[in-house]
Amino acid sequence: MKTGPKSQHALFPEECLLREIARQPRLNIGIPKENPEIETRLTLTPEGVSILTEEGHHVIVQRGAGDPLSYTDLQYSEAGAIVVDDISDVYGADIVLKVAPPTVSELSLMRDKCTIFSMLQLTNFSAECIKLMMKKKLNAFGYELIKNEQKAYPVLASVAEIEGNTVIALVSELMSVERGGKGIMLGNVAGISPTEIVILGAGAAGDVAVRTANALGAQVKVFDHNINKLRKLQQRYGQHIFTSVIHPAVLIKSLKTADAVIGNLRYINGSERFLVSEELVKTMKPGAIIVDISIDQGGCFETSECRTLKNPIYKKHDVIHYCIPNISARVARTTSMALSNILSPLLLRIASSGCVDSAISESIGFRNGAYIYGGVLVNKHIGTYFGIPYSDIGLLMARY
Repeated sequence: MKTGPKSQHALFPEECLLREIARQPRLNIGIPKENPEIETRLTLTPEGVSILTEEGHHVIVQRGAGDPLSYTDLQYSEAGAIVVDDISDVYGADIVLKVAPPTVSELSLMRDKCTIFSMLQLTNFSAECIKLMMKKKLNAFGYELIKNEQKAYPVLASVAEIEGNTVIALVSELMSVERGGKGIMLGNVAGISPTEIVILGAGAAGDVAVRTANALGAQVKVFDHNINKLRKLQQRYGQHIFTSVIHPAVLIKSLKTADAVIGNLRYINGSERFLVSEELVKTMKPGAIIVDISIDQGGCFETSECRTLKNPIYKKHDVIHYCIPNISARVARTTSMALSNILSPLLLRIASSGCVDSAISESIGFRNGAYIYGGVLVNKHIGTYFGIPYSDIGLLMARY
C-alpha cells in the first residue's frame, strides 16, 4: 500500500486537512482599480482569484476594478475575494498586483518592506517612484522580467503574442478613411499592389504580426539586429517575406515605400536600443502609419510620443502615429485572462516557498523579475534609464 504524501492526505479526516492547511503560510494580496483612461487590463480574473482563495489565501479587490473587463464585483466576491471601497485597504496588503506602474500617491499607501508587481512601462514610470520604493525598502517585480523553468519570459511572450495580432488589426483600422487613413485595404487584391508593412523587430510580437499580415496578403519586410531570429522567420515563411539585418541603406529605402511601420525592438532585457530618426520619418509617404509598440521602453522612433488609450493617435510630418505602452489593453479581457493564467500559479509557488524572499532565493527565474530587492535597485537597465545607482542582486543575497 502506498504511503506517500498524497495517499496520506487522502486518509486524513477533513478537519485534519483544514488544520494542516492552516499551518501553511498565507498570502495577503491586494488588487487595486486601474485608471481606465490609462489602463484597462487587470492581473487576476475571478477564476484566478478562486484558485488562490480555495488555497486559503486572502485577496482584496477594490470595488469596480473589473468594470472595464465586464467582470462584476459580485463575480469577484463569489470567487472568495474581499471587495472594498477604501483604496488604502488594497495597498495595505503584503503583495500588491498592478498592471500600470505605480504612482507616488499609490506607493505612499504601501507599508514598508512589502511587495509590488507591475508592468515596466518606463515612459510612464519616474525616478521619484523608484526612489520612494527604495526608501520604503520594497520588493518590486516587473512581469516582463520574470522567467520560467525553461528560461523563457512567460508574461512577455503571452502579451507579445496578443500584441502581434492586435497591431495588425489596428493598422488595418488606421488605414481606413474613417480613422484618417488613405482608405487602402491591408492585404492583397488581384490587379492591385499589396500593402507594404515594415516590422522592426523579429521578437514574439513581430513574429505573430508577420504571420497575421502575411496571411492577409500584405508584403512584409522584417528588420532585426539578430540574424538567428530572422533566419527562423525566413525558414517559417520562405520567400513570402523579406528579412534583413538593420542596414541603414536598406531600411531607408523600405521606409520610403512603406504603408505602415511597426516598431517592436525591445532593449529592457539587454538588447541594443535602436531609434529611427525624425529625418527618416519625414521621408515616409504622406498618410503612412507608425505603430510603436515598444514605446513603453522608450520607443523605436524619434517622433514617438507616449500617449494613453484616451488619446493614442496624432500626426507628425503627415505620418499617422499610434503610440501607447499597452496596446494589448485594446483587448483587455483576453490579456487579463492570459496574465491571470500565469500569475495564479506563480503566487501559489511563492506561498509554497513561504514568502517572497524565500521564492527569490529558490528560483533564479523569479529572482530575474526583481528590479528592487529590499529597497535596493538591482536592474542595470532601469538604473541606466533613470540615472540611479544599482547593485547586483546576487551580491545582496550573499550578505544574508
